[in-house]
Amino acid sequence: MAVNDIEPAVPESNKNKVTVEALYTALALGSSDMVAKLLASDFEWWFHGPPCCQYMMRVLTGESDYSEFTFHPRSITAIGDNCVIAEGWEGAQAYWVHVWTLKNGLIMQFREYFNTSLTVREVSSPRCKVRRASHTLWQSQTRELFNQSLPGLLLAI
Repeated sequence: MAVNDIEPAVPESNKNKVTVEALYTALALGSSDMVAKLLASDFEWWFHGPPCCQYMMRVLTGESDYSEFTFHPRSITAIGDNCVIAEGWEGAQAYWVHVWTLKNGLIMQFREYFNTSLTVREVSSPRCKVRRASHTLWQSQTRELFNQSLPGLLLAI
């Protein structure tokens, strides 16, 4: 076996981050075929924010094109083996967080938070006999929106 035949193990979290990055690229290019290949057939969606701001879902369902509101993630972070969080803002009017859940390289679930600050915390299993404090895995970076108060949510995973 040649050295080139050995492929280093890539952590699942890195693969998932690449998948989500590919989704945003496909959206920017208007490639609905590529977007469809990245989403599971039983894709699940959840939204928190003003109803008029459900931009990503309208794009993913084909109701509108990507030009209605373009998502340019300022950060994309993998959390654990199946979660990727993307965050972005457009001036002081629009702040968004997307939480993508993946399994076997497909996006299974999407949570969209629009003009909402989000904190993601890990909590211990109720079956765990040793009481362990939860800790923050990720938190919104809303420093550019310091003049605007945003509602906050806690996502426990």
